[in-house]
Amino acid sequence: MDASVAESAAELARSCLGPVFVSGEDGIERELEGSNLIIHHRPDVVVGAASEADVALAVRFARDHGLPITVHATGHGAHASVAGGLIITTKRLDALEVDAGARTARVGAGVRWGAVVEAAAPFGLAPVSGASPNVGVVGLLVGGGQGPIGRTFGYGSDWLRSARVVTADGDIVTASATSEPELFWALRGGKFGLGIVTEVVIAMPHVPSLYAGSLFFADDAIEPAFRAWLSWLETVPDAVSSSAAFVSFPDIDAVPGIFRARFVLAIRFAFVGPAEQGERWAAPLRASAPVLVDAIGPLPLDRVASIHNDPTDPAPGWTRGAFLGAVDAHFADALLSAVAGERRPPFVAVELRHLGGRLARDVPEGSAVGGRGAEFALVLVGVPDPSLFERVLPEAADALIGSLAAWVHAEINVNYAGELTAQSVERCWPAAVLERLEAVRQQYDPTSTFRLP
Repeated sequence: MDASVAESAAELARSCLGPVFVSGEDGIERELEGSNLIIHHRPDVVVGAASEADVALAVRFARDHGLPITVHATGHGAHASVAGGLIITTKRLDALEVDAGARTARVGAGVRWGAVVEAAAPFGLAPVSGASPNVGVVGLLVGGGQGPIGRTFGYGSDWLRSARVVTADGDIVTASATSEPELFWALRGGKFGLGIVTEVVIAMPHVPSLYAGSLFFADDAIEPAFRAWLSWLETVPDAVSSSAAFVSFPDIDAVPGIFRARFVLAIRFAFVGPAEQGERWAAPLRASAPVLVDAIGPLPLDRVASIHNDPTDPAPGWTRGAFLGAVDAHFADALLSAVAGERRPPFVAVELRHLGGRLARDVPEGSAVGGRGAEFALVLVGVPDPSLFERVLPEAADALIGSLAAWVHAEINVNYAGELTAQSVERCWPAAVLERLEAVRQQYDPTSTFRLP
């Protein structure tokens, strides 16, 4: 790092409310801790923004010194380590205010979905969040954001009403349908290269009741339950969201005894509506095969994360995704052969999420969300052994997705795309949307101050 940058960083620190670190300084690693323990960033400068003004100061500093900028909130979206440049951490921007009358929430860039869910639930409001309570609100929204009740309410970004954004010039603007409308369009799914979002206002649907949870099947029940789920999907309304996950539970004390060291099929289910109607929709799944554990029932809104029950502690992580089109019985044969045979791939979970419903329908004013035309999202979660991350897991993922090539959709949502490259970015949006996004990025960040893939 240039000595002049270090000297200027000391001046920046005197102007910021939050801490400023330079490479090698004590505390920088703790500042950059995230959910994926395999990611270790090595920037020249880190600004722990404690205010919107801190973000603007950091952006101007980076621009003046030619440093590319990366944003770090919870670390869920990080798929590769960053070297050099400036990282702005947003975890201190943690303001959260629910307006029950307006059914909206004002959310700082450092807030996680779990906090919004908990704050909104007493009012009967359910933010259109992701599956994990630990995922950051802003990071999920700017890519679209698909969660446990997505078929009923669409992508999380469909519910975005405004965003405070620091542009590459260090200016602060409010983007909405009536102010900076092109930037607002791009922020609803365009993900990167647009500015740093410091705060959002989201609308939230009123959900009087939720009937949801998971059914678990083991051994000989796995195949009939999975095939029955695929057939059942042809009948369900938008009020039903579901997924099917093949899960290999480790033999550790943290896993309940009934699941320990077992391979199971978990069917995640959510019905937005009265319990008696939810029971009717869940009945065919319950009757499809002997159930190991039935954990579906009336669910309080503040427990929506229990549907997927994702781990919340930081750990080494590896994921890969693909979007699929319509499937058939031959697809079931191919997937069961690939993941449920005697030679199982090195994944702790292979999940198939049912899309469609409101997820397939864009908002009236349009958005940059990619992948709306797909029928399913395929999510692969690798064994959390870093020695497998470089070669074994990528090869296994290539083989699995390759075996499903006949059903792979041409487009994928950017939040599922993993580490972005120039080639993978082209698959995240239709050509016309990608062209429009590039125009917005050029308008708001003509010198690519914000780090691009």
